[in-house]
Amino acid sequence: MSNWTLKEKSMGDLEVVIDSDSWKKATQKAFNKIARNVVIPGFRKGQAPKNLISKRIGDSEVFYQAIDDNANEWMRAALSEQDLNPISQPQLDIKDVNRESATLIFTFAVEPEAAVGDYKSLKYDPQPAEVTDEDINKEIDRLRNNYADMEVKDGEAEDGDTVNIDYEGFKDDVAFDGGKAENYDLTLGSGSFIPGFEEKLVGVKAGDEKDLNLTFPEDYHAADLAGADVVFKVKVNEVKKKVVPELDDDFAADLNYPEVETVEQLKEFLKKRMSDERMNEAKTEAESELFKQLVEMTDVDLPDVMVEEETQNLLNQFASQIQGYGMSLSKYMEMLGMSTDDLKAQYQEQAVANLKGRLALSAVAKAENITADEDEIEKELDNIAAMYSMDKEEVRKLIAPSMLAADIVNQKALDVLKGTKTDSAE
Repeated sequence: MSNWTLKEKSMGDLEVVIDSDSWKKATQKAFNKIARNVVIPGFRKGQAPKNLISKRIGDSEVFYQAIDDNANEWMRAALSEQDLNPISQPQLDIKDVNRESATLIFTFAVEPEAAVGDYKSLKYDPQPAEVTDEDINKEIDRLRNNYADMEVKDGEAEDGDTVNIDYEGFKDDVAFDGGKAENYDLTLGSGSFIPGFEEKLVGVKAGDEKDLNLTFPEDYHAADLAGADVVFKVKVNEVKKKVVPELDDDFAADLNYPEVETVEQLKEFLKKRMSDERMNEAKTEAESELFKQLVEMTDVDLPDVMVEEETQNLLNQFASQIQGYGMSLSKYMEMLGMSTDDLKAQYQEQAVANLKGRLALSAVAKAENITADEDEIEKELDNIAAMYSMDKEEVRKLIAPSMLAADIVNQKALDVLKGTKTDSAE
C-alpha cells in the first residue's frame, strides 16, 4: 500500500507500507543472508543451529538488511501504483519498522504542473521588413565588390586602394616585437592599423620609402606600447586598385544562381531571397516574443533540482561552444575573473525561463489533447538521422522515444499558439 503527499516545489513523500507477508519473507531472506557469514566457535561458518545464530543477530540488523535488499523494488511498485516519475534521486527514511511490518518514506521531486493563463489570447504576427530597391542595390554592390579584381596601378595610392608594403616599427630607435612584416597587403581606409598609419600612406607610389611618426592609443592592449610615440619605416612595393565588374547580364549569369541569366532576373532572385530571410527573421522574433509572453502568464513552482540541472545543461552547451574556439571554460572564467557560481548565476534566469516555457507548452498540449503517435516519432528519427548523417538505429539508441515524443508534443502545442500546423501533425 502506498500514499503520495505533494509538498512545496513539487517535492513530495511517497509512503510505502510493506504488508505482513512481504515483510516476513524479506526479513527471513535477510536473516539467512546474514547467517551465512556468522562464525560461532565449534561450528563451520554459517552452519551453527538457528537458535544460536539468532542470539548473535539482532532484529535491527535483519530489518536494515531486508530494507537494503528490497527498497528499490518496493519503491518501483509504489511509483507504478501512484503513476509517479521522480526527477530527483529519492531519499529514503524509515518511518516505522517491527517484526510484523515496515513503513518507508521516499522523498523526491516530480515534474510540476504549470498553471497557464489565457494562452488563446496570445498573438503571433510576424512583421518582416519590406525589401526596397535600395536594399537590392546594396546587395548587388556587395556582390560586385566580392567579385572585384585587383589591378596594379602606376599612380598614387588612394583611399580604398591596396598597398603591398614592408614595414618595421621603432620605439626610441629600438625595433619592438610584433612591429615588422614583409609583403603585407594593406587596404587603405580599412582601419586595420593604428590611427594615422593608413592615412599617411595615401599618395604613395610603388618604390616609395616613408617614415611614419605615430602614437599608439592610450588603451592599446600591449602595455609597453600604449600611448607611446613610435616610427614606422615603410617601403611600398606595389599599389593595387580594385576593379569592380560592370553590372550587366554577363555578371548576373556568372553568379550561377538558379534561373538567373539577366540583371532583371538577378534583382528578382535577390528580392525573393532577402524577403524570405526577413520573413524567417520576423518569424523567429515573433516566436520568441510569443514564448516570452507564455512564460510571463505561467505560474509554476519549480523544484530546485530542475533549475540546477537546466542551468548545468546551459553551462555545458556554452562550454562546448567556446571549446570550438580553442578555449576551455576554466580559461574563459579566469580571463574574466569569474567563478563557477558567477557563471551559473548568469544562466539561472534563462534556465528558469526555459523550464517554465516547456512546462507551459506541456500544459497547453494537455488542455488541447495533443499527443505524438509512433509514425511521428519514427519520422523524427528519420529527420535526425538524415540531418547528422547517422544510422537511424544509432539515433534510436541515443535518444529515448519519450524525449522525442515530448519534443513533438511541445512543437505541436507551440504551433497551436501560433495558429499554424507542423508537417508531423498533418
